[in-house]
Amino acid sequence: MLAGIGRFQRFQIRQFSSSGKCLSNIGRKPLKIIDGVKYSVESIPVEFCKSFTKRNTNYILDRQVVVKGPLGTIKTEIPQFFQVEPSQDDPSYLHVSVHDPDNKTQRSLWGTLRSAIQNAITGTSEGHMAILKFVGTGYRAILEKNDKGEDVIALKLGFPYTPKLVVPKGLKVSSPNPARLIVEGCDKQQVKLFAAVIREHKKPEPYKGKGIFVDGETIVLKEKKIK
Repeated sequence: MLAGIGRFQRFQIRQFSSSGKCLSNIGRKPLKIIDGVKYSVESIPVEFCKSFTKRNTNYILDRQVVVKGPLGTIKTEIPQFFQVEPSQDDPSYLHVSVHDPDNKTQRSLWGTLRSAIQNAITGTSEGHMAILKFVGTGYRAILEKNDKGEDVIALKLGFPYTPKLVVPKGLKVSSPNPARLIVEGCDKQQVKLFAAVIREHKKPEPYKGKGIFVDGETIVLKEKKIK
């Protein structure tokens, strides 16, 4: 009887994995300030502050990190518990931290906000890019101008109509050939978002592999069902 209880106790504490947790700790990595890029932390007036609720706690985005570079300016809103300071060892690096690293909410947003600031530094100095590939017979994109002088993308995707999309301000679209589009801009979120909007008009399908592919996107082809 005692031997059986011992075996039952050992079974209870048995774990599915023998390996420990591997955390990226990306929030602890310093940020390199590239030449020609400047940053500042500014307060946001109370009436314009945004807020969010997580784990029954309300957080206010009361400040913003303003990154200025040759290609533009990007503002990233940050909450009260997030700190951005120059590194004590090297002023050309930024150190980001949170008030309580053991708090799940602060820890989960630590790396996210750090990556957002990193994207802002890269975007204002080098820019971000998304490449769209049109796969399919007759699938192509044509760059035009509308009556207001705005850049417009006309999509030829086999529909009885031609979808036309106005290029948002701050983005640049070029077409090295009819089956390729290159979207460029300093704001990574807007670049990828506009690429996703274009992709929505013809998502890649898994049987013939036709559609609009973004960057290095691939799909696994399926076999047709034979009755």
